[in-house]
Amino acid sequence: MSGTLRINTLGIAARTIIAPRLSRFHQAHPDVVLDIVVDDALADIVVGRFDAGIRVGNRLEKDMVAVRLTPDLDMVAVASPDYLSRRGTPKSPADLHKHACINWRLQMDGRRYRWEFRKRGQQLEVEVDGPVVTNHADIGIAAAVNGLGIAYHFERDGVGELLAQGRLVQVLADWSISRPGLFLYYPSRQHRPALLGAFIDCLLDRKPFDQL
Repeated sequence: MSGTLRINTLGIAARTIIAPRLSRFHQAHPDVVLDIVVDDALADIVVGRFDAGIRVGNRLEKDMVAVRLTPDLDMVAVASPDYLSRRGTPKSPADLHKHACINWRLQMDGRRYRWEFRKRGQQLEVEVDGPVVTNHADIGIAAAVNGLGIAYHFERDGVGELLAQGRLVQVLADWSISRPGLFLYYPSRQHRPALLGAFIDCLLDRKPFDQL
């Protein structure tokens, strides 16, 4: 099997799903070139001539075949123990106005993300302020670890490990939300080539990609 496979993917999928499996896929398919574009701006994969894209389930384009890659994604508000010892722990989303928060810049339109929370049917969106605004998860998480403020990220994107290590502490746990999981998708009118099927098998840790 040979050829080029072009994938447009969110950063979280590139870091947590694709990167750990690159070597295994290459060993199984040494003549395949993976052309991976990391893009959080929701590019049109048809216009961009990509074979497939990876997005959170609620952001999928219409008329696409979707393959779930992960369970739903939990979002967690986190801060360092040092920050919480200095500034206290927020008890509700309204308390965030008294805190330094690490803002997330949405690449699709440049707006700042309004933090979304839900508890027992009550939904809130909070516009937060703080010393850092970024569109890169590594920067936002590092800012939180270093005590600059509270960050709000997907737990799967490296945050869970930092929580286990005690370098970050979750706050507002009873308010945090989940998002639909990560899905690989491709145009429904396009017959799925064997190459894309092998890549999907690899991402899902299925056996066939090792046997081809």
